Amino acid sequence: MKALGPNKSPPNAIRTSERERVDDAAAIRLCRGGDGDAYRHLVERYQREAMGHALAILGNRQDAEDAVQDAFVDAYRALARFDEERRFYPWFYAILRNRCLKLMGSRRRHDSDALDDVGMLTREGAASVEEVVALEEALKKMLSESREVLMLRHLDGLSYKELAERLGIPIGTVMSRLFRARTELRAVLTTRPKKP
Repeated sequence: MKALGPNKSPPNAIRTSERERVDDAAAIRLCRGGDGDAYRHLVERYQREAMGHALAILGNRQDAEDAVQDAFVDAYRALARFDEERRFYPWFYAILRNRCLKLMGSRRRHDSDALDDVGMLTREGAASVEEVVALEEALKKMLSESREVLMLRHLDGLSYKELAERLGIPIGTVMSRLFRARTELRAVLTTRPKKP
């Protein structure tokens, strides 16, 4: 075996600074080739977004953290079946969403812990403290499907087409769900007690 020298690395190795620039497809190819460390790129890139989406679905930080962690493990195990023609995050999101729905079904805690961290997801300066609190309270009372579609559309800024792709439903269904979700949110916000 030939020595590489003090400053040389194997031809297939990726230095830490280079790893940050590796795109998703390259990271997936490296993972499939046996470089388990390359998966860290995908986790680091999408963990915050995944946490926001899981929190929108579950409404509970601890459950969301569990779902995100489990979804990343599930996705890693399923990388051999990943179609490289697709983008990683929509594929991963389907895994995450299924994990969240399973968790909701097993725990049956729709109304337990509050959506504590919705404030973390709102754009800075977009609303007053009172408006953010009112929104958090309203979101807690909504169905998870309604909460999810609103968060994806209005916080993440996804288009109808992107929502359809992410949720795996037709655009017409996206529009119907958004209409129902906005109606539900409006009803919850208008029925809340007014402060004196």
